Amino acid sequence: MGKTADLTAVQKAIIDTLKREGKTQKEISERIGCSQRAVSRHLSWKSVGRKKCGKKRCTTRRGDRTLRKIVEKDRFQTLGDLRKQWTESGVETSRATVHRRVLLNQKQRQKRLTWATEKQHWTVAQWSKVLFSDESKFCMSFGNQGARVWRKTGKKEMPKCLKSSVKYPQSVMVWGAMSAAGVGPLCFIKGRVNAASYQEILEHFMLPSAE
Repeated sequence: MGKTADLTAVQKAIIDTLKREGKTQKEISERIGCSQRAVSRHLSWKSVGRKKCGKKRCTTRRGDRTLRKIVEKDRFQTLGDLRKQWTESGVETSRATVHRRVLLNQKQRQKRLTWATEKQHWTVAQWSKVLFSDESKFCMSFGNQGARVWRKTGKKEMPKCLKSSVKYPQSVMVWGAMSAAGVGPLCFIKGRVNAASYQEILEHFMLPSAE
């Protein structure tokens, strides 16, 4: 991993944070698992790069239209399949960009940007106090979350957006949490999640994980 372009957005943010804390390039590269040259190139690019014009858009409007056509051909493709076909059409980009172009509307993009901007100068010490948690349903019949479809609001009844399925597939609901210190224990949830059951999860799983 020797190029700045190879670094993820998360790695770049960590580099900036550690640099402000006075870490050396060698210490930073060892911390995030990349080459020292990649760290140096990123920091050099920031010092001479565009600071006022914002991040350059990585795709064109024409490229976005091509992606929409790919999605409309088969709305049940995976994110990896979409990226592969988009790349074959001449648009070289990441899975994250495909995800943003297909799923997020302007309001959601703005909320994410606002959240990230508010925390862009957080230190590693501040992030180490954050605990992320989520629950997810795993369906045995169709893989995680069942069969997914790419569609816009109001188009759920379109024939191309419909697919036969089992009415009550075997599934399991799992809750988990993670932080800078690692991951916490998984909680396998039986039945529906309501306020009372969720409070028990927080008490018996979240609090011990935080401690």
